[in-house]
Amino acid sequence: MRGAGGTTSIRRFIRADEIPVDTPRVPAREAAEDELSKPMYHENDPNLLQRGLNSFWDWLAGLFDAVAGGAPGGPLGIVLVVLIVVGLAVALWWRLGTPQRTVRSADALFGGGTHTADAHRTAAETHAAAGRWTEAIQERMRAVVRDLEERALLDPRPGRTADEAAAKAGRHLPPYAVRLRTAARTFDDVTYGGRTGTEQTYATLLALDLELVAAKPLLTSTVQGAGA
Repeated sequence: MRGAGGTTSIRRFIRADEIPVDTPRVPAREAAEDELSKPMYHENDPNLLQRGLNSFWDWLAGLFDAVAGGAPGGPLGIVLVVLIVVGLAVALWWRLGTPQRTVRSADALFGGGTHTADAHRTAAETHAAAGRWTEAIQERMRAVVRDLEERALLDPRPGRTADEAAAKAGRHLPPYAVRLRTAARTFDDVTYGGRTGTEQTYATLLALDLELVAAKPLLTSTVQGAGA
């Protein structure tokens, strides 16, 4: 449009929805963080274990790079790091050992040598008199199993574990099956589980031993019929 002075002025009317929005910086950052924190943006993120492994490998790669770049003759530095890692692995193996294999080889109820039930009972009483309850429990459990073998309720078998002996003896002596399993578990706890035997635990096993001596087993045919 032309004004009074002959000049042309243009007026532009801006709609309300075209007004520029100038959001302050801090609220804008918070809004962006809130938006990015939504689960839809993190569905394919690695889990905690994967992130830990990635961090470890990144650290190890950085260590190799640092040694290779800083040590004289880069490859020689890498070899040095490899030797250090192998040395740490050997040290851990030496410190922790192979517990699974050790336990498997030590699971047998009886160690070297063959002793009668009475010999195991004598050893148990000697340990008990000295307050060595762990050893007393071990010997009393061996006396229980050896006595069952001597009465032909269990077949003598090298390498038998306390659990195996208790399970089989329980089939011949059903009223004592639960107590036999408990006794076997006690033996395993003090022998392999690191628990310390107590006088009360030994007294419980002693009572079981005395009762089993007078217990009458089921007939073989009855046991076989129940097993079938």
